[in-house]
Amino acid sequence: MKGRKEPTSPPEVPPLEGSVLRTPLTMAPLLPMPRPICLIENVDGNTLVLNKEAEKILLEISQPVVVIAIVGKYRTGKSYLMNKLAGSRTGFPLGSTIQSKTKGIWMWCVPHPQKSGQTLVLLDTEGLGDVEKGDCKNDAWIFSLAVMLSSSLVFNSLGTIDQQSMEQLHYVTELTKLIKLKSSTKEDHSGEYKRYMPSFTWCVRDFTLTLEKNGKAITEDEYLMSSLELKKGTDEKTKTFNLSRDCILHFFHEHKCFVFDRPGSKKQLQILEELEESELEEEFVEQTKRFYSYMMHHSRAKSLAGGAEVTGRMLAVLAASYVTAIQSGTVPCMENAVLALAKIENTGALQDAMSKYQCEMEKRVLKFPTETQQEFLNMHMECEKEAIVVFMGRSLNDEDQKYQKKLKGLIDDKMSEYSTKNEKASRDYCRNLLQELSATMENDILAGIYFVPGGHKLYLMEKLKVIEAYNTRPGKGIKSLEVIQKYIIEKKDIEAAIIKADETLTEKERQLAEERAQSENAVREKQIIEQNTRNMQQFKEDQARSFEQHKAMLMEKMEQERKMMVQQNELVIARKLKEQEMMMNLQNQMSDLKKEIKKLQEENSKSGCNVM
Repeated sequence: MKGRKEPTSPPEVPPLEGSVLRTPLTMAPLLPMPRPICLIENVDGNTLVLNKEAEKILLEISQPVVVIAIVGKYRTGKSYLMNKLAGSRTGFPLGSTIQSKTKGIWMWCVPHPQKSGQTLVLLDTEGLGDVEKGDCKNDAWIFSLAVMLSSSLVFNSLGTIDQQSMEQLHYVTELTKLIKLKSSTKEDHSGEYKRYMPSFTWCVRDFTLTLEKNGKAITEDEYLMSSLELKKGTDEKTKTFNLSRDCILHFFHEHKCFVFDRPGSKKQLQILEELEESELEEEFVEQTKRFYSYMMHHSRAKSLAGGAEVTGRMLAVLAASYVTAIQSGTVPCMENAVLALAKIENTGALQDAMSKYQCEMEKRVLKFPTETQQEFLNMHMECEKEAIVVFMGRSLNDEDQKYQKKLKGLIDDKMSEYSTKNEKASRDYCRNLLQELSATMENDILAGIYFVPGGHKLYLMEKLKVIEAYNTRPGKGIKSLEVIQKYIIEKKDIEAAIIKADETLTEKERQLAEERAQSENAVREKQIIEQNTRNMQQFKEDQARSFEQHKAMLMEKMEQERKMMVQQNELVIARKLKEQEMMMNLQNQMSDLKKEIKKLQEENSKSGCNVM
């Protein structure tokens, strides 16, 4: 609208009410952003800075992101299309004057309207070729960042696809200078660009021509591919003509075209965001709907080489890495960015997995003590499995399973802590139980009830009563034998004193009583040793099961990654075959053209005419 001032700094965006951190543990949906926010600020037209508030928003998104970025000359209606993709009339500023309204790269994150579990990230870039800025290098970086961050790139232009509009896309010819795929400088990785680059959609605004070629109606896509046809020749003029076209065909893996009629009168264009669809040209509205439908249905989640889908959190890391490289005066390297991303993601995966393990084990601590060691180990295995699922869901390019091995070690350490807690819970319960069951006997000992003739028999009856009640009480845990054994040993001297005080016992009976007590102690000691041996064996078996569990889930992930790689390779192969077909068609056309020239020359020769 007229009178709107150019923002000198990004507006403050209020906190998203009810928004939560989307970790693998919560997986809560992202609430819609109320309006766009500047993602990468263009300070004074020569310095690019990542906006921390926008970075924070992306870091909260754990869903895969479908990233659609739009580029093009300023004042060509880019923001209008992006607002439509966001399902809104307003948001990205449209402007109505010759002044560019968008500075830097602005971002709007909304739930994907058609793909559950994915977030749509819309990037509106500042207009290329703004005369007020006068810095072509800055424009080139804006264009390159849009390419590196998006999964679908939209190029917006006015009029027709001609040589002038191709020249507006000269930034694409500089991509190899502005973007490195690999850190190695020795090898040519140009054939890999299709694996890294987004799809390419050309939107031609205010289109007034008839879609027709050689007297036949053609589609928008045929119009685009016809416009991208290369000329045969090696002279400078032909090279210049082919350069942008060849780069568009070579770098981007899909090519789509939409043409749009003029939406309305010049006066209407100045208040476009205030108009209802019924007030716009019907054909323009229909074309916009087709564009929206295609972009929503065909735009894929952004992925890395190999097919791993990029989350909002990962996109924030990539953006920071690229901007930092540009700020330092170096060329952003996608391979290095992914290596840095992998380190961050794997560290986060490790933390998330350990949090998951502890969270699940804490729920089970309420069931401590476990009746058997196996019951505890089964609890541990269940929690470990859930932790591995979390780790596998987030880990990225974990070479030599460095982080997974570290996870195994940390879980084993934490399991040992919980095992100690389980044993303590068993000891505490058993001690309290014995204190409860032996209360009467303890009082009688203090009262001297058993230090009389016949007292040992009374003591023995009460002791056996306590032991029987103890043995039949469930829920004592894995330390029940050790606790009762320790309790009886502690009472050994008292029982000896009672035996000595019982004058009714003969020497033989005293000896038998002592031997019986020693025998019972020996039996319990043997039971404790056997139980400890069983526990040790069960622990070894648990470690073997744990290893197989890690191995199985690793193999499952590797198979998923293999399938993603194969799927991505198949897509790249299909696109290269299509590119090859175009080149073959060009060669066939040249061959036909040569035949026609030869035929004409032969006809001229027969008629006696000489031509060059």
